[in-house]
Amino acid sequence: MATDRLGDMRLFAEAASAGSLSAAGRKLGLSPAAASARLARLEAALLAKLFDRTSRQLQLTDEGHTYLAHCTAALKIIDDAQAELQAGQGVVRGKLRISASTDFGRHLLDRWLDAFIDAHPEVRVSLTLTDSLSNLHQDKVDLAIRFGEPESSALVARRLAPNCRVLCASPEYVERHGAPSTPEDLEHHRFIVLVTGSGPLNEFHFAKGEQTWQYTVPMADAWESNDGGLVRTWTLAGRGIARKTIWDAAEDVRAGRLRILLPEYVARESGVYAIRHNTRYMAPRVRALLDFLIEQFAREAVALRDVLPHAE
Repeated sequence: MATDRLGDMRLFAEAASAGSLSAAGRKLGLSPAAASARLARLEAALLAKLFDRTSRQLQLTDEGHTYLAHCTAALKIIDDAQAELQAGQGVVRGKLRISASTDFGRHLLDRWLDAFIDAHPEVRVSLTLTDSLSNLHQDKVDLAIRFGEPESSALVARRLAPNCRVLCASPEYVERHGAPSTPEDLEHHRFIVLVTGSGPLNEFHFAKGEQTWQYTVPMADAWESNDGGLVRTWTLAGRGIARKTIWDAAEDVRAGRLRILLPEYVARESGVYAIRHNTRYMAPRVRALLDFLIEQFAREAVALRDVLPHAE
């Protein structure tokens, strides 16, 4: 029987990334039995054991770590070659793998992607929503949208728009507890805090003229969640004040569901960025999406002036 070594390598790399052979098989359209048989065939051909199986978790052996490094490099070369050929053809098709924060992804990006797919019907989307920073070196992501510039020189960041974070509360919360007049008043209020893999986002920064303030929310008294969508739900329900990007808050502010607190104390931030791997070639579908996002963010940034006039 003819072998598909490239397919076996992709299965191995996916299994190493997911920590699950069945999950890797599903992603590649293989049954658990077929995925297991292909991995066994690969190990037999290499005369090496690539994984240790502990309960339901796969762990790479020393040989597996070595082979994964070579597989990743080989697959990247092949994918770059395909991207270069497609770029010459100008073909906008295939699967786009995108990463974004949960609230932004559900309530703004999802709507934008509908318009993008209408213009490029041969594109398919894989959208990962997470409020923790994805490891783009390991995750299979073509483009990540992040609020803030990455520090890694191995990533390419394209600034899409300005950004700031604002304190928000529902009208019901303000009616019951009042609105703070200065950052010092925050110690008398209740808060909802987003928690990421690097810890709670409970340090708030403010600026007015040359003066700056910082307030740290005591986590013992806060509602907290690792899901930005749930933070939004709790904020709308009046459980406390949340700190959100202006992009996440704008629609609810326009609709009167949320109010911006301390708008004159909003501090500037680095912006919204599209982040990708530092590779020479960019597939036409990725280039098309990046161009689309640049235009979309530019239009929306103008519209944000009615929510927060000095958002830029």
